[in-house]
Amino acid sequence: MKKEVVDAVTMQRALTRITYEIIERNKGVSDIVLIGIKTRGIYIAKRLSERLKQLENSEVPVGELDITLYRDDLKEIGPQPEVKKPDFSFSIEDKHVILVDDVLYTGRTIRAGLDAVMDFGRPRKISLAVLVDRGHRELPIRADYVGKNIPTSSNEQIIVEMKETDGVDRIMIVKD
Repeated sequence: MKKEVVDAVTMQRALTRITYEIIERNKGVSDIVLIGIKTRGIYIAKRLSERLKQLENSEVPVGELDITLYRDDLKEIGPQPEVKKPDFSFSIEDKHVILVDDVLYTGRTIRAGLDAVMDFGRPRKISLAVLVDRGHRELPIRADYVGKNIPTSSNEQIIVEMKETDGVDRIMIVKD
C-alpha cells in the first residue's frame, strides 16, 4: 500500500526552508560546501546549492559521495560492489561541510558518510541536512537541517522520488 505524503510543491517548500536555515545559522554561506550522498542526496545538494545562490548570490560547491565501501553491511551488498570515486573539485580542509541525504533512518548511512568525508580531509565542522527524518535511530546521530519529520512504524518505508531519477517530485509511505 502506497500513500503520497509530500507532493512536489511541499517538497520544494521543505528544501527552501532548509536553505533559509543554513543561511540564518551560518550568517551566510562563506566556507560552506555541500556533499550529497549517492544518489538522491546528490540531487538534493544540487538543489540546495542553486537556491542558496539565488538567495545569497554566492556559489556553494557541491560534491558527490559514494559511501558503499564504508557501509557496515558491505557483505550483504555482494562480493564486488561498484564504487565511484568521490567527486570533489574543491578542498574540504577547514570548511563547513554539510552532508546531505534524502532520508535519515537508523543513522548507519550517515555514519558511513562521516567516515568517508574524514578520509578526504579535515573539515572545520560537519552538519547534516536531510529531506526526511523518519525516526528509528540505531546510532546517536541527529540532523541539523530537516525538511520534514515523518514518523513511521517499523513496517513502513519512506520512498523519495525526484524528477532527476523518477520523473516526479514526491515522498510516499509504503506499508509492507
